[in-house]
Amino acid sequence: MTFNPRRCKQSPLVWSAGMNRTKRTVYFLLGWLMVALGFIGALLPVMPTTIFLILAAWCFSRSSPRFEKWLLEHPVFGPTLVHWREHGAIPKRVKLLACCGMALGYAMFFYFARPSPLLGGIVALFFIACAAYVVSRPSVAA
Repeated sequence: MTFNPRRCKQSPLVWSAGMNRTKRTVYFLLGWLMVALGFIGALLPVMPTTIFLILAAWCFSRSSPRFEKWLLEHPVFGPTLVHWREHGAIPKRVKLLACCGMALGYAMFFYFARPSPLLGGIVALFFIACAAYVVSRPSVAA
């Protein structure tokens, strides 16, 4: 799926020549930090990928149309980002992976950190809220 800026709810290219150079540089560097974290997340089961890449695309939309386009047209990650941009949608397969990853992350946290009941409950509520948000988004075919 290729990126079509006309179909987006939000304007993908917010960059303008009038934006402060320092601000663009900060967004650019944050974008690459998010890309790095997203690629690390693709390799580690307990770290998310998609949210970091969504944030990277957002940062690049304010700093570098070239890298925003690269990310949105990426053969592996691009379709999910475009679905999010155009519909606020998460593919069913990605929802399942996200919820399983959160459950695995919580299990590992609980097993290795041995948190107090209060901390364990707070972290569990956080993961439940995140999972509820993910599941409540519209679905699209993967």
